[in-house]
Amino acid sequence: MAIISGVNIPDNKRVAISLTKIYGIGPAQAKDIIVKAGIDGNPKVSDLTEAELTRIREFVDGKLVEGDLRREINLNIRRLIDIGTYRGLRHRRGLPVRGQRTKTNARGKRGRRVPVAGRRQVTK
Repeated sequence: MAIISGVNIPDNKRVAISLTKIYGIGPAQAKDIIVKAGIDGNPKVSDLTEAELTRIREFVDGKLVEGDLRREINLNIRRLIDIGTYRGLRHRRGLPVRGQRTKTNARGKRGRRVPVAGRRQVTK
């Protein structure tokens, strides 16, 4: 397996797909890196030479990926929480941040609601 930015990328997949296994690199950036590195077509990672892998590493190292990107995102969220913005409050409460409805849906963010027995008030 080839190691790029501390991530073992799969050998048996195409380069564009393998690069997306690195946090912070999506399909569009992966294709852009391949073009800039001067790699023809989209070969499998196992077919790349060491020189081609080195060129890919140089372009990936120039981008904010993996631990540094995660750290920056977490610091941005911390900043929003600390200054008390609406978005920060939503992050703190674990609710959707970008204006989605929560009366229905938002199950992934709010968690699965389980009915509790004996909760309903009995009227006499």
